[in-house]
Amino acid sequence: MIVLGLYGSPRKGGNTDQLLDRALEASASEGAQVKKIYARRVKVAGCLECGGCDETGVCVQKDDMVEIYPVLEEAQAVILTAPVFFYSPPAQVKAIIDRSQACWAKRLLSKSKDQLKTYDSGIGYLIATGATKGKKLFDCTKLVARYFFDALDMDYGGELLVTGVEKKSDISKIPEAFEAALEMGRYAAQGKPWKSLLL
Repeated sequence: MIVLGLYGSPRKGGNTDQLLDRALEASASEGAQVKKIYARRVKVAGCLECGGCDETGVCVQKDDMVEIYPVLEEAQAVILTAPVFFYSPPAQVKAIIDRSQACWAKRLLSKSKDQLKTYDSGIGYLIATGATKGKKLFDCTKLVARYFFDALDMDYGGELLVTGVEKKSDISKIPEAFEAALEMGRYAAQGKPWKSLLL
């Protein structure tokens, strides 16, 4: 079992980093092979919307996504983290998500319409944090995550959403968030859907 942690924050060691570290520790303790991608460390251009991947399922751009695509493809579980910026994921990880259009194109080329209703590549989970407590704070980020996992041919396995955190130290005041991340990581290692939790 390969569990991939996709670190979406541009800030090293921030709230989502800390939660994902904990989740992946739990996955590893369950025997999963853990891999990590830090969106802030890679150079990924935005999608050109050129249609180049429509016929082949392969993106025409040659940047760090060339190395990221195989990791996305081999993972049986993906845990995506995203601190909410203007009600959506940060630009660094959004570029990776947008470039997953090639994964969607590949899925369309390899599956019939009926087969598209099933998810055969695994399961994806979301960890998101936000500074405010607005009712719609996570709506856009959740939709982006769902369709990202859809492009990867993965089912949506649940989410951990934490409000009221902004400074790096804020998450340390919410021990239940770390407990939830551990539980999510264990479920990911087993390829099981988790739950939706808002703290």
